[in-house]
Amino acid sequence: MRIDSGWWDAARRVVSPNQNERPHGEVSALVLHSISLPPGEYGGEDIERLFTNCLDPHAHPYFAGIAHLRVSAHLLIRRDGTCTQFVPFDRRAWHAGRSRWFDGERERRELNDFSVGIELEGDEIGPYREAQYLALAAATRALMATYPALTSSRITSHARIAPLRKRDPGPAFDWAYFRRCLGAG
Repeated sequence: MRIDSGWWDAARRVVSPNQNERPHGEVSALVLHSISLPPGEYGGEDIERLFTNCLDPHAHPYFAGIAHLRVSAHLLIRRDGTCTQFVPFDRRAWHAGRSRWFDGERERRELNDFSVGIELEGDEIGPYREAQYLALAAATRALMATYPALTSSRITSHARIAPLRKRDPGPAFDWAYFRRCLGAG
């Protein structure tokens, strides 16, 4: 599996309008997120609708508060491991919001500028599935092969870059298992 012109060949493409040019063309970090829409429910097309600005605010009470958002991620990994890519990796997806991170050398802000955002279908409480870990590891290996500045030490969570606002992917995400899957490839 490889990345060509910013698109991963293992993912279905659905283009999100919520993207723009990266200011410096840098891809050097990976931010992991979780999402379920409505909260706690899996499957369906509501995540895709949110990322393409087509979410009906009347379809669920929760949607009234988020349908106006203009957000996206580069990649969504469903519970069964299938992947949908919304934004080419060499473009800026709008996934991290206000964010900051110490990358081991310096504090960085505005992680959308240089990071890839991957959403795992899930929440901060329930366990993720093996198929998701395997797909995430495959995507991460392809990203690291394509963008040499992205190393395993530059993988973080939304909770770590926006700790006062976010908790995802949450304590249910098994970082040790993910790293084993990443190394097994």
